[in-house]
Amino acid sequence: MIWTLKKAYYRIFQFCMGLGMKVMPWIEPTVIEGPGCIGKLPAAIKEKGFTRVLVVTDAVLMGLNMLDALFDALKAAGIQYALYDQVQPNPTIENIEAALKVYKDNNCQAIIAFGGGSPMDCAKATGARVARPNRSVAKMRGLFKVIMPAFKMGSLIPPVLFAVPTTAGTGSETTIAAVVSDPATHEKYPITDPSIRPRYAVLDPMLTVGLPPHITATTGMDALTHAVESYIGKFYNSRDTRQKAVLAVEIIFKNIENAYQNGQDVEARGQMLRAAYYGGYTFTRGGVGNIHCIGHNLGGMYGVPHGLAMPVIMPHVLEWYGAVAHKPLSELADVAGVSKPGMDRPQKANAFIQAIKDLNTRMNIPDRLDCIRDEDIPIIAERALMECNPTYPVPKIMSKADCMAVIRQLKA
Repeated sequence: MIWTLKKAYYRIFQFCMGLGMKVMPWIEPTVIEGPGCIGKLPAAIKEKGFTRVLVVTDAVLMGLNMLDALFDALKAAGIQYALYDQVQPNPTIENIEAALKVYKDNNCQAIIAFGGGSPMDCAKATGARVARPNRSVAKMRGLFKVIMPAFKMGSLIPPVLFAVPTTAGTGSETTIAAVVSDPATHEKYPITDPSIRPRYAVLDPMLTVGLPPHITATTGMDALTHAVESYIGKFYNSRDTRQKAVLAVEIIFKNIENAYQNGQDVEARGQMLRAAYYGGYTFTRGGVGNIHCIGHNLGGMYGVPHGLAMPVIMPHVLEWYGAVAHKPLSELADVAGVSKPGMDRPQKANAFIQAIKDLNTRMNIPDRLDCIRDEDIPIIAERALMECNPTYPVPKIMSKADCMAVIRQLKA
């Protein structure tokens, strides 16, 4: 009886959230795209009246000299920049606080996030801390914990964020979420708030040319996960987000292997950036689900890269959903071109799941993870469901036992 009441509460909450989604102000980022478009970013910054910016990135990209073109363009435009380049693969609270100090010490006015999802998450949370200096990162965990104090106290909005993705996966350049890791508790959780959404997204395929095949594969499958989870979710989607999800799935199935096999394929790289943007666009409103909440907590517990976790977990969760997800998955099978004439819905849905497994195999993504320890599974499941419920509009609600069973399937 208690579990039945809990599930009813979750669905009522999600239904009401869905109604709220219809009236929320959705400010989409301004998109700058095309080969070499990073050179256009300084003009957009100057147009906003900014002369001092914080650049948030990681040491790997700095070591590859990938920011040189950006730095040269900023200098030529007379824009001063401060640099924080120590973002971890799963950005920590310490990273955010360190970036905040650089921002304040240099009197910055805006932020450029350059890299994959980790620098963007760090930059978003840093912006939130700029706007809410009296609220810790932990206190902004969850929904609307950045914007709500503004209504109560009339405090600042976060600084304008210019997002420059160097991988085609997270879609973080258009999302309202930042995922943060707490090494002290081994937790990984989202801060979700429309005020931290980037105002500009710079989609330059030249920044992804030469990306290692494994990163191309896992980040691309991350984008696919966003589109799939959003599309099959309940209550939150609009016609627009569903269309964007369909486009993302179609583009990824057509281009991901080309990008994986030939890092110099600028057309495929550009298409994957567009697909990642669409994936981020659709789940910003449509939400994610059990794949993400399990993946986040495997990342928090073991440091599993997010892009790797998503394709490993996705088939297992989609199979667990069963019949309740057959209709939307069958529609995606048609879009992906993996269904055949005469197939019924369950057959199409299973063909789509199998196509995901086949993509993983062809791109050398494993179907299990060897880091999972039996004794950790209960706490991983508990934390995953704490993240998921009541917010994520999943097709079917998992109990703790259900979640633990799925996690056991992931164990190599």
